[in-house]
Amino acid sequence: MARKRDRRVAPSSDHHETGVKTPTRTDQFSEAAASDRKLMTVFIVFFVVIPAVSILVYRFKYAPNTDSSYPQFQEDGLVKTDVDYQEILDENSKTLKNESHRHYTYPVLAYITPWNSKGYEMAKRFTNKFTKLCPVWYDLKSQGTGLVLEGRHNADMGWISELRRNGNALVLPRVVLEAFPKELLKKKKLRDKAIDLIISECKEMEYDGIVLESWSRWAAYGILHDPEMRNKALQFIKQLGHALHSVSSSKNGKQYLQLVYVIGPPYSEKLQPHDFGPEDLQSLSDDVDGFSFMTYDYSSPHNPGPNAPLKWIRFTLQILLGNSGARALANKIFLGINFYGNDFVLSEGMLESPISGRVKDSYTSYKTTLHGMGLHKLMTD
Repeated sequence: MARKRDRRVAPSSDHHETGVKTPTRTDQFSEAAASDRKLMTVFIVFFVVIPAVSILVYRFKYAPNTDSSYPQFQEDGLVKTDVDYQEILDENSKTLKNESHRHYTYPVLAYITPWNSKGYEMAKRFTNKFTKLCPVWYDLKSQGTGLVLEGRHNADMGWISELRRNGNALVLPRVVLEAFPKELLKKKKLRDKAIDLIISECKEMEYDGIVLESWSRWAAYGILHDPEMRNKALQFIKQLGHALHSVSSSKNGKQYLQLVYVIGPPYSEKLQPHDFGPEDLQSLSDDVDGFSFMTYDYSSPHNPGPNAPLKWIRFTLQILLGNSGARALANKIFLGINFYGNDFVLSEGMLESPISGRVKDSYTSYKTTLHGMGLHKLMTD
């Protein structure tokens, strides 16, 4: 009898397989590699791509603009980012070969001060770089029951003649109003006398107008806290401006005498009575040709620090040109740029002294100020 053959049937994968197929070593290696690739991708995104994009965005948004309209600055190596102190010491007294051509059209006012004798020479050399030059010469003071204008002995007519031979910059000497403000502003006779003294001096000395400084002194006397006196102060400036505008310049009969008024920066968003604000700017705009805005001397011995931080300059401009009406007058603002610094020393209290530099055995100017109207672009850039 034949032996019965066993039948072996392979288990059906469709009906009998209930577990998960056990992965092989090759599958495990593939999964590990895929996981590593994911980790590497995450690492590259977070530690390479995102920082790189951030740097590009930062440079695009915050890096200083380079003006392609002045390619000679780059060609001559005048624009650098890696400047060391020795280069500044070696090069600070040198000037570009061009001493007359202006690269921009907005007005620039420069002060020439008694404590910087070199300023007179610089003004003659670079006359065409400026539109207005302001020698610091005059003080209007009380004398008995009257007034006196002091400072003619400071005037240098030979220097003025040289300026006018060299270029077309206007000469507007500074007049500081030191007369007792209450008497001056309350008495019409004294107001008229002050204006007459100023205009007579402009005619006799053939000036092109004046730069008037009075607001800070009025604030020191406290009269700007009185609304009536504050209004009289503004009316006096208007009266002076109107009177100057009614007189023709001796140099150019078609041009009237000009008035530039010195104003200080507000120090808080909430304007104080002594602060010069947007409403004052609008009030005087018809009678004042420009406002010399003192955006420097930010720090003091009681609060030492930088002289003119850019963030603070922007802040004060925004306050001064606060509303839409005042912003239209931005082209009348001479924004002050200081060419000096201060050193604060702890010695029996905080002391302040100017930072000066020695160049060719002579001291450079440590307190020179340049005011330029075009710098109101800070508000729009």
